[in-house]
Amino acid sequence: MPAPIRLRELIRTIRTARTQAEEREMIQKECAAIRSSFREEDNTYRCRNVAKLLYMHMLGYPAHFGQLECLKLIASQKFTDKRIGYLGAMLLLDERQDVHLLMTNCIKNDLNHSTQYVQGLALCTLGCMGSSEMCRDLAGEVEKLLKTSNSYLRKKAALCAVHVIRKVPELMEMFLPATKNLLSEKNHGNLTKYCDTSSRFCFFDPFLQVRILRLLRILGKGDDDSSEAMNDILAQVATNTETSKNVGNAILYETVLTIMDIKSESGLRVLAINILGRFLLNNDKNIRYVALTSLLKTVQTDHNAVQRHRSTIVDCLKDLDVSIKRRAMELSFALVNGNNIRGMMKELLYFLDSCDPEFKADCASGVFLAAEKYAPSKRWHIDTIMRVLTTAGSYVRDDSVPNLIQLITNSVEMHAYTVQRLYKALLDDISQQPLVQVASWCIGEYGDLLVSGQCEEEEPIQVTEDEVLDVLEGLLVSNLSTPVTRGYALTAIMKLSTRFTSVNRIKKVVSIYGSSIDVELQQRAVEYNALFKKYDHMRPALLERMPIMEKTASNGPTEIVQTNGEAEPSVVEAKHPPPVTQPTNQVRTVFSLYIITKNTSVNGLKIDFTFERANPNPNIAVITIHASNSTEADMTDFVFQAAVPKTFQLQLLSPSSNVVPALNQGTVTQVIRVLNPQKQQLRMRIKLTYTHKGSAVQDLAEVNNFPPQSWQ
Repeated sequence: MPAPIRLRELIRTIRTARTQAEEREMIQKECAAIRSSFREEDNTYRCRNVAKLLYMHMLGYPAHFGQLECLKLIASQKFTDKRIGYLGAMLLLDERQDVHLLMTNCIKNDLNHSTQYVQGLALCTLGCMGSSEMCRDLAGEVEKLLKTSNSYLRKKAALCAVHVIRKVPELMEMFLPATKNLLSEKNHGNLTKYCDTSSRFCFFDPFLQVRILRLLRILGKGDDDSSEAMNDILAQVATNTETSKNVGNAILYETVLTIMDIKSESGLRVLAINILGRFLLNNDKNIRYVALTSLLKTVQTDHNAVQRHRSTIVDCLKDLDVSIKRRAMELSFALVNGNNIRGMMKELLYFLDSCDPEFKADCASGVFLAAEKYAPSKRWHIDTIMRVLTTAGSYVRDDSVPNLIQLITNSVEMHAYTVQRLYKALLDDISQQPLVQVASWCIGEYGDLLVSGQCEEEEPIQVTEDEVLDVLEGLLVSNLSTPVTRGYALTAIMKLSTRFTSVNRIKKVVSIYGSSIDVELQQRAVEYNALFKKYDHMRPALLERMPIMEKTASNGPTEIVQTNGEAEPSVVEAKHPPPVTQPTNQVRTVFSLYIITKNTSVNGLKIDFTFERANPNPNIAVITIHASNSTEADMTDFVFQAAVPKTFQLQLLSPSSNVVPALNQGTVTQVIRVLNPQKQQLRMRIKLTYTHKGSAVQDLAEVNNFPPQSWQ
């Protein structure tokens, strides 16, 4: 067989390939020749063939068939063979393959070889891919080489010992004596591998200093005594390190991280934060980014120290680098508190006006949260939220609209001011849909305050009922309005039927949208038309102003429900009901309420109310409803909802079933708990929805004839 080509010739040939397919053909041809050579046990060219195989492996082609050949080269007495063999083992083998265990004896022999370079090859291979079994078997040889006087071998033995300890942590004790001896080593490469004390800062080696600082960080974490011993040396490094070059900044940064991680004294922590503050003024954007990230991690524990650099942090909001801008924004929100809320919000709102779209959603959410937590007044809170909606309304999160509605509802003294501000905002811009939705809702609730000019916080505007209705009708036909926004506008117009005198105009608008191609809008209009025609006597009560809403925890028993943007009158649904304590004193009264449904052929749903006094709290009335069905078909998907005036608190527990059986063969029961601390007469609006004979049915009613025993 002719001699195989050399490695450099193979490289030159492969580089002449013009296509991937041509290269693949060359590789396959050469691999076939190498396989033939391996089968013939050709010892002369094994080293050359394995070297070529490793090159092909580096190009991404399979070379696993050369694993055993690597072991044969390792067992060779030639250094050149061993070198390629060990290199192949590190590239082609790992601890997941049983073949690597066959190397253990060869590595052991080479660790005791008379030539330091052969020993070095064995140490590198063991430190690279040695398994836990190999590390246990060869730890003794590594420990001996760690004590040798040869600095070349000590360095490689130190690296190998690190790998051994990571694989078999219980062997750490074996290496500790040798590690202590390394501390007197003059070679910084060895010290970098095994540094164990803070007394080596006299070396002007930044790599060594960084490693020592990282080690101090580990030793001092959670240890009061060790941390106290480090304070002085860390203070010296922090104050004496030269920062004219980047290497000094790297050492200072590691010093800051160490100070922050150990239990350092307060003055030292302030010094560390001041260093980060100086980093913010550095021209290198990487240093500025690192400083902002570090300050963000420490702001919760050292808030006052970070506050001293607030102006510098705010200036970073103007940086051209988007990563720095984002970190500066996050840190700015973390610095907001009750004392600086006005100034910080001014800066952040300016940033919101000019920032890229990718920042607007997070910035708007941050402003909302900060304003809710630290608002100095309700007017300021409302003005701030409206500023966000007018500048970045399209980027705010979905929950911003109901949250602002709740804020406005609960700020009773600000209703006239808010509705006037929102009305003027609508006249200027209707492209920001969240703003338009909140404004529509507010006009529907407080339109009477708008036209009456009762605003005391600013000069009232003169506006007529027709002008208000013109604006809302404009939203219904605008191409900028989303379906949800149109729903808000139509509901607002409907609510104004109890606040304005232009009822006929409102009826016409509502009737027009009864044939809308938007199914949701059409359904609303049909229901509102039915309210005008069949339940007009109930309309004023159903459309009265919303009571004050209280937020409830997500795992609490009740939840305020607002569907598709329509603010219904404090409708409450049961969620995760708590156990009900059975009362001992019971006052029981029974009366019936018959509901006339939309489908006149269905007239068999009956709701009975029974009353009990809760004990020990006499202010709580426990009302149980019993729903029965006298028709011949079951009523499925049955849902009972209720609302009470704002002076009451209502809790609706889960029903016994969602199916009301036909022919009075059973009842659905549901418990209502009503807190009435002022002993006022109980009034309740109820809403029933169910499916009967394939048709969806929805009914509204008001109950105001509760017996005195239920509330006195």
